[in-house]
Amino acid sequence: MQITRQADYAIRAVRYLAKQGSSQRVATSIVAREMKIPASFLAKIISQLSIAGLLHTSRGARGGVSLAREPKDISVLDVVEAIDGPILLNECVGDAKSCVFEDECLVHPIWIEVQESLVKRLRETRFDILYN
Repeated sequence: MQITRQADYAIRAVRYLAKQGSSQRVATSIVAREMKIPASFLAKIISQLSIAGLLHTSRGARGGVSLAREPKDISVLDVVEAIDGPILLNECVGDAKSCVFEDECLVHPIWIEVQESLVKRLRETRFDILYN
């Protein structure tokens, strides 16, 4: 499993905005430059994070992007799932019946445990601690 580049960029962008303060609007061109994210790619990311309710966007001379919530209320899991969808380590974790070995699979419980651990860690990691 690998987090997509888009999710990585989204985490960087949210981290940058968290560091600026939750009410501070920042031009997307500045976020792109500071976080070394291609501007065209960032536009798509910002749109997805806005739809997910994580960012506010505004156009115009005083426009920009800002956090929709306090950094302490945004987890890394929120950002990753807004971009990549729900984390699913293996197809069988979401639906055990999808595997032909469901009755005798010795690895299935391990996949479940690992996924639960990963999701828990990402849920507990908040952006208020990531920018310190």
